[in-house]
Amino acid sequence: MKGSIHTIKPLVPHGNETALTFARHAGKVVRIQGAIHRTRALGGVTFVIVRDREDLIQAVLNRADTKVNEGDLNEGNQVIIEGTVHEDKRAPNGAEVRIKTLTVVGRVKEEAPVVLSHPTLDVHLETNLSYRPVTLRHPTERAIFRLQAAIAQHFRVFLGSQGFTEIFTPKIVAAGAEGGANIFSLPYFKQKAYLTQSPQLYKQMMVGVFERVFEVGHVYRAEQHNTSRHLNEYISLDFEMGFIDSMEDMMGVEVAYLKSLMEVLKKEHSRELELLSAKLPVVSEIPAVKLHEGIALIREHFSYKSPSEHDLDQKGEQFLCEYAQREYGSEFIFVTHYPRPKRPFYAMDDPENPALTLSFDLLLRGLEVTTGGQRIHDYAAQVKKMKEWKLNPKNFEHYLMAHRNGLPPHGGLAIGLERLVTRLLGLPNVRQGTLFPRDIDRLTP
Repeated sequence: MKGSIHTIKPLVPHGNETALTFARHAGKVVRIQGAIHRTRALGGVTFVIVRDREDLIQAVLNRADTKVNEGDLNEGNQVIIEGTVHEDKRAPNGAEVRIKTLTVVGRVKEEAPVVLSHPTLDVHLETNLSYRPVTLRHPTERAIFRLQAAIAQHFRVFLGSQGFTEIFTPKIVAAGAEGGANIFSLPYFKQKAYLTQSPQLYKQMMVGVFERVFEVGHVYRAEQHNTSRHLNEYISLDFEMGFIDSMEDMMGVEVAYLKSLMEVLKKEHSRELELLSAKLPVVSEIPAVKLHEGIALIREHFSYKSPSEHDLDQKGEQFLCEYAQREYGSEFIFVTHYPRPKRPFYAMDDPENPALTLSFDLLLRGLEVTTGGQRIHDYAAQVKKMKEWKLNPKNFEHYLMAHRNGLPPHGGLAIGLERLVTRLLGLPNVRQGTLFPRDIDRLTP
């Protein structure tokens, strides 16, 4: 049996020149790999546009010099090409590859359900989502999720640089962080369990361990919404920090992250932004307004009466963002001090007005993208508020264990990644900023 065992050496993938790097190798033989995006024949020459993992590369096939079989150049075929780089300003990225060999390593078996070679993916949103394994290959769709990855990655990098520790909390839980009916339940062996609405309770526990923590993870909301703003599963960018002076500490950290993020996206992802015609907001300082004052502002400046004196509706959020843009040159605005019933049981009440909470939302271009605030860190105060909310403290034994053993003043926030992507890129529907959306009607693909 010993002869059937072999060892695997460490592998660092390399050897493929991507669209973003191969142009510098003019005159050299390179290897490129990707899918045939489109072809164009002119006499005995065929231009083969290859879609690699980052962009488009133009390759030129001289049929007299390089033989190919019928079907080798079908759009969608996965190919490996070796050839010589030649500078050509008319080609994508200013260079093209003169093909010496073309090897098909994956052949298409059916006609694509959508046309990927057009500059834009001109299909209905439902068609886009139903054929996601294919539509995501379109350069503009792919650009959305390269930027989404960059946003999440920089969240990790930025918070790591500020002394935060990344944590990974359970998604199957015994109790919801926010309670209510908008929580998915599931059988869990001999007991009932739920899909987490938020890592909130665990974040607070971990403040007692690391002081500053963050997580990038999925959360679930069983909300009966079918709008352009809502999902039932989404990615939440969360952080929690201890030894704060006020909720403005968290707000300041978010401003610093967003400012840094815009700089990184402009510097490292200009190609994707250009492809999507996306204009990033300028972030320096972000204005903040108390909720009741914001409602008064939109009534005064836009003659719009909010349906509720205790929250902003969609139009109210849009008007308030318009006001911030006009008066402060900011496409962001913080809204603070939400009423007690509008915030969860762990939200700290405002000592100056106990009817309000030390909480906030961040709006961007008419949409809430962040919710946060200061938490209750005192054990007795937390138990008291739980009882006022008709919650049984015994159901939160481990959460309260952290309080009983001492927690510093702390708070945090959660950014909806898909909402942030949607607004930064000017997409009309949050589903377009979601890789494989889960909403009230969609469970596949």
